[in-house]
Amino acid sequence: MRTVAEHRAVVAALLPRSAAATDLPLTEAAGRPLAADLVAGRALPAFDNSAMDGYAVRAHDVAAASEDEPVTLPVAADIPAGRTDTPPLDPGTAHRIMTGSPLPVGADAIVPVEDTAPLGGPAPGTPPANAVPGRVAIRRAPTAGRHIRRAGSDVTPGTVVLEAGAALGAAQLGLLSALGAPHATVVPPLKVLVLSTGSELVEPGRDLLPGQIHESNGIMLAAAAREAGAVAEQAHFVADDADAFLSVLRSADADLVITSGGVSMGAYEVVKDALAGRGVEFVRVAMQPGKPQGAGIVDGTPVVTLPGNPVSSLVSFEVFVRPALRAAMGYRDTERPRRRAVLSEPLVAPAGKTQFRRGVFDRDAGTVTTVGPPGSHHLRWMAASNCLLEIAADTTALDAGAEVTVRDLTV
Repeated sequence: MRTVAEHRAVVAALLPRSAAATDLPLTEAAGRPLAADLVAGRALPAFDNSAMDGYAVRAHDVAAASEDEPVTLPVAADIPAGRTDTPPLDPGTAHRIMTGSPLPVGADAIVPVEDTAPLGGPAPGTPPANAVPGRVAIRRAPTAGRHIRRAGSDVTPGTVVLEAGAALGAAQLGLLSALGAPHATVVPPLKVLVLSTGSELVEPGRDLLPGQIHESNGIMLAAAAREAGAVAEQAHFVADDADAFLSVLRSADADLVITSGGVSMGAYEVVKDALAGRGVEFVRVAMQPGKPQGAGIVDGTPVVTLPGNPVSSLVSFEVFVRPALRAAMGYRDTERPRRRAVLSEPLVAPAGKTQFRRGVFDRDAGTVTTVGPPGSHHLRWMAASNCLLEIAADTTALDAGAEVTVRDLTV
């Protein structure tokens, strides 16, 4: 049998990294990976500015200020956020200033409004109204540089602020916007077509006849592909007929076709019947669940064939398809995070096979508990899990308290 690592390499080779790049408005770029390093073209902040609402002063003018003996200064100007004609600060005066407003030339400290008492305006200790007070009492002496955000203290021009492959989330998009970028250069998503095979499959919402089941793999695998960053569609549904299956496959407009079912050793294995000898190699992989697998290229289109049991299908996607798909789309983080956890119970595993057990990982306690039996049809327990325990092929038993590796499915 092929090892898990060997089959991962085969699937990864089907999907070389995409060289495509496209510019998207920031409002449409969420979740996409950057196509190249992002180099800042300007400083952040762009200018020295106030970190507080208060008064811009020269520190030595108010060095003697205290609660008992405040220093009183005339307020010469008002600097709200957005003012572009900031007047310089003359010695012995103060400017009222708002958070984010440009620091006036001559000022080297900000006195927060709560450390002042505007005179001839609001009551001491309360924020001033829009009217500029004639004078202000400084009740606490600031040190030079206090409450000032210096230009370039966050980002200097020429700095690589995001590396290629970084997924654009809320913070990354905020950074792009702050740097003045109206769009992002990203790798576009690959198109995935999911084909579920089986004459027994019935669309959810329809009544079942004896021997029929509601189809679940298609919606599940398409959702998994979208979660990985791809664009995914489903074909409803492909009956156990090789010619019908090939007709759907050949009409596919996709970068990757994923099939589920029809790859085992039975008499009606439509995927195997249709694709054997046409570019797809069908193998057994030393893992549980998910032993029957297939991969290859059919008429120029990469095809990965997954087993039909739902847990086998989704576990196989996680182990083989997801990392290959994300790597092809240029994501820097292609794998689920691996965590070390303490096993809360003993377990046994089959000799010679890598086993993937469903589990609940308690991040706070650092423990993991298996959920449900290991069978490949127990979808309920797959839905109840937040991780996969990866048990090495040479391990047949683990005691409670043993350290294990889990794949965190929440990230």
